[in-house]
Amino acid sequence: MWQMLRQIARTGIVSEPAPQDADGVQLALRRIQQELLAVMGRALTIRHVDAGSCNGCELEIHALGNPYYNLEGLGIRFVASPRHADLLLVTGPVSRHMAEALRRTWDAVPEPRLVLAVGDCGCDGGIFGSGYASCGRVADVIAVDAVVPGCPPTPLALMKGILAVVGRARVGGGSAPGHDASAAALPAAASAAAGAAARTPAAAPASPSSAPGAAWPPAPAGGASAPTP
Repeated sequence: MWQMLRQIARTGIVSEPAPQDADGVQLALRRIQQELLAVMGRALTIRHVDAGSCNGCELEIHALGNPYYNLEGLGIRFVASPRHADLLLVTGPVSRHMAEALRRTWDAVPEPRLVLAVGDCGCDGGIFGSGYASCGRVADVIAVDAVVPGCPPTPLALMKGILAVVGRARVGGGSAPGHDASAAALPAAASAAAGAAARTPAAAPASPSSAPGAAWPPAPAGGASAPTP
């Protein structure tokens, strides 16, 4: 015991001091929390899907649950099943192996469902883009309501994106597939990139909900029919 006390006395305090709120982060955080509480009206459940990210965005998403950001204290929580979710939060460029899993997850979320693409990879494919192993941005696979650019985006930016999606759904009864609902809430510098990344190109296949009874995914070249998930 005395040896341990001597060691403690010699070492001293090794922890870092608490971060200083020089940039007014706490003030912005409290404002966003108040706005979320004002527009939600009820609890919000989120299903997170890692479609092929490097895990950088996931670290920022995990930070939302700590006492500093306290997302769950606002009535927002992550769930394990898409059938219990209101919002689908997708990270990473969509790998070819995850494309079908992402579509099935999107199908399982009950209407009115919301989709938030997170990170530069989810917005426009990031440094990976499209290729033999990657489908590129999330909007190339499923309909996206809003995007949160950044590599990775900060927890504060993630909360702004959630606020944008929830606010639009509450006021306008939900947004149309491919429409960018995040431009009003994201920083002005990122708004243009957010709007461009969230628009689904005309050549992209129609979503399952827009064509009832149609096969999904579309039949490949050659006339062979693709199984409906």
